[in-house]
Amino acid sequence: MRNTRTADLTVTESAPRRLAETTPLPSGRRGRGATANPGSRFEPTGREAFADGWPDRDAPAPLRTEVLPEQARTLITRNTSPDISFDRSINPYRGCEHGCVYCFARPNHAYVGLSPGLDFETKLFHKANAAVLLERELSAANYRPATIALGTATDPYQPIEREHRLTRSVLEILARFRHPVGIVTKSNLVLRDIDLLAEMARDGLVKVAVSVTTLDPELARRLEPRAPHPEKRLEAIGRLSEAGIAVMVIAAPIIPSLNDHEVEAILTRARALGAIEASHVLLRLPLELDALVDDWFAEHYPGRRRHVMSLVRQARGGKAYDAAFGTRMTGTGAYADLIRDRMRLARQRLGYPEERRRLRTDLFRVPTDQLSLF
Repeated sequence: MRNTRTADLTVTESAPRRLAETTPLPSGRRGRGATANPGSRFEPTGREAFADGWPDRDAPAPLRTEVLPEQARTLITRNTSPDISFDRSINPYRGCEHGCVYCFARPNHAYVGLSPGLDFETKLFHKANAAVLLERELSAANYRPATIALGTATDPYQPIEREHRLTRSVLEILARFRHPVGIVTKSNLVLRDIDLLAEMARDGLVKVAVSVTTLDPELARRLEPRAPHPEKRLEAIGRLSEAGIAVMVIAAPIIPSLNDHEVEAILTRARALGAIEASHVLLRLPLELDALVDDWFAEHYPGRRRHVMSLVRQARGGKAYDAAFGTRMTGTGAYADLIRDRMRLARQRLGYPEERRRLRTDLFRVPTDQLSLF
């Protein structure tokens, strides 16, 4: 028997143990995506749950969302990755209440001593000083404009945005500075800001990417329990397009043997509603996400568990994840090539433009309240 590692515990393939059975699991997780709350990779000790024989007569209280302020030192994050089209991004929130079990940002919660599991979707942070920081950074004498990607890790329009409005405040500043921005979201809450976005779109300063994982509402409810219904996302694509805002649809993540059959249907619906670009991302399982997604399959689709994970590893060079630039988003091998070919043929058949819309940087200006002397 070959030993494998699951979280902090060693298990055997002949007798796999659910991750939820090896970590303390909060009760009342209805409406949440993760099935477990394992410790982070930085914790020196592991924990194991067990039944002590005492009956639990009380109904479990539902897990509540906690939101704490975070005083960030900087807002714009820089990257030098050669396989993405932007070198800077903004994420107003840490953690995401949408609860998408597959979210590749989950392991980041370990950096604040929290679990990438249920903690990621229930213990959230908002960067309360986001607007102040952004204005300061854009006003720096050595700042040079380039498209800022908004929401690359966590969704800028997750439910807590209704109260905190950090994304709105960021967009208001970017509009004042006439700065280009690309937004990534799976929420129709983006329509709240259609006034700002339409104004920026007239100057070629904005593009919105809407993620559509599946058209099946039951699957969506299990995969991403607090994200808007797929039809709401499609409606957002249509209304944004009608307002003159460039929209990309992202079929993401593509999960082998679960939603991969929907690629063409998603692109077809989005194109009919006005999307001008389409892309995809193959399921990514860095760090703790491998065990979390495997455990989710054990609860929701146990019969597909081994087959799905086998296909994922075939597309990742035999591993759960390969972070190599150029292939980390789409994978390698026969299965990954098949998905790429299907995407290419669907784009051609549906008339998606070959070239991606480029945003303008030449309109950037630092606003000033100083009156002219002449």
